Amino acid sequence: MTELLAVAVITILAVISPGADFAMVTRNSLLHGRRAGVLCALGIALGVQVHVFYTMFGVGLLIAHAPALLQGIKLVGAAYLVWIGWKTLSAKALPNGEATAHGTSTPTLSTLAALRMGFLTNALNPKTTLFVVSTYTQVVHAGTPLAAQFGYGVFMSAAHAVWFALVAAVFASGALRRSLLARQRIVDRVIGVILIGLGLALGLARLA
Repeated sequence: MTELLAVAVITILAVISPGADFAMVTRNSLLHGRRAGVLCALGIALGVQVHVFYTMFGVGLLIAHAPALLQGIKLVGAAYLVWIGWKTLSAKALPNGEATAHGTSTPTLSTLAALRMGFLTNALNPKTTLFVVSTYTQVVHAGTPLAAQFGYGVFMSAAHAVWFALVAAVFASGALRRSLLARQRIVDRVIGVILIGLGLALGLARLA
């Protein structure tokens, strides 16, 4: 019970901490609506499972103790965030911004694209690697049944999905979204700069 509580508390604190996942869900929710934001949240949850599975099969220990490999993951993830940030920053304003702000001309993002953006943002984030690996090595005991370990992984994914679906619902809500879309160019610039900043910070960060 103590182990479960520890995993739950650590996971919740990690999930609600602002970062790349939060920025990506916010971006998609504002620009493409609630559906895109929720799909992005589901992609993030799937990305968490990547970290869980390779950690449970021992590869996580290799990654955590192989600086070159972790550095490679870090740089790829940083480049992806910078790329998405640049696309957002340089995006052209919608031809009918006022209509879009009132929900009559919403840009679309395919299901696969929304899932992929969430998945890659999380799966390529080495900080999630370290979070999952440290949780399974420092909190979860070696004698914990395999079913329970899988259960912890499912909880981690579910927590990400629920939290970021909530974030998507907030930022895609009518009044807030209409207000922000009416200032689309400013919003694009702010989100673009945040994503690029996160990417650069990730690329330059020293991971313990």
